[in-house]
Amino acid sequence: MMQRRKLLQTGAAVALGAPALSGLAQSTVTLKFHTFMAPQSQVWLDMHKPWMDKVEKESNGRIKFEAYPAMQLGGTPVQLYDQAKDGVVDVVWTLPGNTAGRFPRIEVFELPFMMTNAEATSKAYWEYVQTVAKDEFKDTHVLALQVHGPGVIHTADKPVRSVADMRGLKLRAPTRQVTKLLGSLGATPVGMPLPGIPDALSKGTINGCVIPWEVVPSVKVNELTKFHAEFDPKGGCLYTTTFVMAMNKAKYESLPPDLKKIIDNNSGMATSAWLGKTQQGNDPNGRKSASDRGNTIFTVGETEAQEFRRRSRAIEVEWMQDMDKRGFDGKKLMETARALIEKHTKA
Repeated sequence: MMQRRKLLQTGAAVALGAPALSGLAQSTVTLKFHTFMAPQSQVWLDMHKPWMDKVEKESNGRIKFEAYPAMQLGGTPVQLYDQAKDGVVDVVWTLPGNTAGRFPRIEVFELPFMMTNAEATSKAYWEYVQTVAKDEFKDTHVLALQVHGPGVIHTADKPVRSVADMRGLKLRAPTRQVTKLLGSLGATPVGMPLPGIPDALSKGTINGCVIPWEVVPSVKVNELTKFHAEFDPKGGCLYTTTFVMAMNKAKYESLPPDLKKIIDNNSGMATSAWLGKTQQGNDPNGRKSASDRGNTIFTVGETEAQEFRRRSRAIEVEWMQDMDKRGFDGKKLMETARALIEKHTKA
């Protein structure tokens, strides 16, 4: 009888000890990373994958990623941010502008001729959100905020050399502010997520699109258009688009302190700057994919750019008025964004 009791006690002790043992076994965390970018895109190959590899390496394999490009876990690009918010996935990289007007304060970076280069503007974007728009992404844990390189106009059959050439063109726009920009220039803007571009171009639903050079090959814009209008940096950059890399809040909070620190070390201004710099760094390859096909690339000079600026100036005023109506100080936000871009560009 004594022996049986002893055995039972030992069994109970083992059973009680089991959670501690399984706790140790479970200290590896697997995170699902989801985005709309194609697996052959430079963003996926040069930004997302290296970032995940770095986190895995620095955590000695205790953080592992399940990586899903091209919306492989389902849903549409528009739903990505909510997938992170709701815990459907753990980490996303997406355009806040996919949901028009939901993140209004950061649209300041998408206004015409605001950006300088992607590295400096990404740093400014990160600092701006930390200082004057802290709760813009309050539903998630933000890892990085960045922009792409200067936006370029790509058209199938008609070259764009001046504002007059924009009239009547149906052009795909990525966000609310870029849609307004194209409208102010006389084009007919068509809003759609990036993956929709190839189909819309081949069917003639659109005559062209505005995207940065680096993404051109991954959506076959070098094959589906013949003309490209880029802007001389001296005259300013036509536009850029904002991105957010966000993590599910509860998932981040559930991490042990040492793993949280690994995530923190791969978040913030430096990571935002690296993402922006890397993305713009691939612009020359995208441009080459168009010139190699014999496509026509036109550079809009400083003087011609003035007309683009003049026509689109009202969009700034509209945005500031919109902010005022929403209870924010539009002028202060605009001045802050400009000052931060200038500070980080000069640094």
